[in-house]
Amino acid sequence: MSWHEAFNQSGFSKFINSPAGRIFRLVAGTGFLVLGYVYRDHALGVLSMVWGVLPLSAGAFDICYISALLGGPLSGAKIRDKHKTG
Repeated sequence: MSWHEAFNQSGFSKFINSPAGRIFRLVAGTGFLVLGYVYRDHALGVLSMVWGVLPLSAGAFDICYISALLGGPLSGAKIRDKHKTG
């Protein structure tokens, strides 16, 4: 089994690619952006804003960067369709 298949069958992947996981990523990304904006005069604030783009874009566009890095599909919908239970 390849790394991306093992990841995409994990409970974490199933959560993060679910509708609840998308909402979590949107909220987390927004939180990092807001926190970074509040502390924009500090290096960690700027890093927080840069980091916040990843979960925000992943949630907004239904993509999974981890799966793509492991050689699997980028699309959350493709991951869900391939690993449906039942």
